[in-house]
Amino acid sequence: MTERLFILNGPNLNMLGRREPALYGRVTLAEIEKRCRDLAPELGFDVFFGQSNAEAQLIDWVHRAYDEAVGVLINPAGLSTRSVALYDALRMLDQPVVEVHLTNVLGREPLYRELLTAAAAWGFVAGFGADVYELGMRGLAGRLSCDSASSAAGGSPATT
Repeated sequence: MTERLFILNGPNLNMLGRREPALYGRVTLAEIEKRCRDLAPELGFDVFFGQSNAEAQLIDWVHRAYDEAVGVLINPAGLSTRSVALYDALRMLDQPVVEVHLTNVLGREPLYRELLTAAAAWGFVAGFGADVYELGMRGLAGRLSCDSASSAAGGSPATT
């Protein structure tokens, strides 16, 4: 059975491949989307893939995910350090959330190290370039598989 996975991307990620390639690499967001869509069937996912430079649009998509998605993979980009509204929206979800970042944000300038939105995530992947998306998708698939097995056995899903 195919389940919907929301993959959301924040501000400036539409410029991947051109923006600071020494830091972010030359892979474009369109290439990342293709890789995610190629992997999705193997993991049992149908992908909603969106990018916006507007915080409100990302929040609206998180609200949609509440009803439509089995999980959310998000690269909030610069909103990860300051958006209380996005953090609150992610916290509302009962579904697992994985936050990804192309760079090792914890090893970067101090302003990137305090990740507000990551506190709402079940998982976190950073520093592996474009591979973070596929790693995050595989992690979510594993988590959901464990949750399904636990529910089928009469147990409650894992929460940590």
